[in-house]
Order: sequence, then structure tokens, then C-alpha cells
Amino acid sequence: MGVRPPSNDDDDEPESVDFGIAAVDARLRRSELSFPATKDDVDAELGHERISYDVHGNDVPLGEMLAETDKERFDSRQQLLNALHEPFEEHRRQNSNGVVQQFRSMLPF
Repeated sequence: MGVRPPSNDDDDEPESVDFGIAAVDARLRRSELSFPATKDDVDAELGHERISYDVHGNDVPLGEMLAETDKERFDSRQQLLNALHEPFEEHRRQNSNGVVQQFRSMLPF
């Protein structure tokens, strides 16, 4: 996930703000982690990293999201990202503080 920040004609700004799986992917690409990797390998390398889970910059330690997955081994980066997708989505749903989001969570659809 990622969104483009508002433009203020400052070329030093990043082109997008990554959060959730997109932010995890960016950290993985910069890390020394190689695959296949175990949950413990990922946690040791990146578990302390705080990852934004929404556009407002709210974050959570990657190790906390990793603990929510049921897989112990990841054969590829994509497999790890797929396993983390639902924990991040659930965390975002449960921790959204917006009034609109709270109202949406009460609706049956």
C-alpha cells in the first residue's frame, strides 16, 4: 500500500508514502535478509523495525505482525509479504481512529 503525498513543489520529498506491505517490501529490499528464511531469521533482521500501517503514519513493530502469521518458513520475499498481508489489514482495521472508519466497522458490509 502507498499513497502519493500532497505536492508542495519540493523535489526533495519522496514520490510516495509507503505503509503496510509496501513499507515491509521496501525494508526487505534494503536488508541483508535472503530467502528461504525462517520466522526467526526475519524477526532477527527486521523484527524491531516499526512499519507504518496507515496513511497517518501510525506504526507497529514488524515482529508483532510476524508473530500473527502461522507460517514458520518463507521460501521467497513474496511468500513473506503474502503471509503478512492479513495481519496488517486486521491491525489497521482494529486500530483506525477515524470517525468514518469507526462507523464503517459497525456496518454489515
